[in-house]
Amino acid sequence: MERLRSNAQFSDVYRTHRSFADDYFVMYVRENGESFNRVGVSVSKKIGNSVVRHRVKRLAKEAFRNSENMFNSGLDIVFVARKNAALMKYSDAQRSLMGLAASHRILQKAGN
Repeated sequence: MERLRSNAQFSDVYRTHRSFADDYFVMYVRENGESFNRVGVSVSKKIGNSVVRHRVKRLAKEAFRNSENMFNSGLDIVFVARKNAALMKYSDAQRSLMGLAASHRILQKAGN
């Protein structure tokens, strides 16, 4: 799994204005023209202390890593955590991620 690291990379994804949200995350998606996906997670200090913020990041990245093969290739994806994310479990993160991906229509078709 490749990661988005720089502020410029995150800004490029935000500028597309293509986002969907649920109780835990706002998901921004942009095509990157590559053969692989890149993922970034943004967690504000409003969510909690560093332990809570890091836990939210780990849950989001792990949920994506475990379902990465279900996504179309060539995407930059940014997850922005919402306040409720501080209380989520792994199953909540997984459900949220898949629901947002379905909203964006970036999941591979069953036959592929």
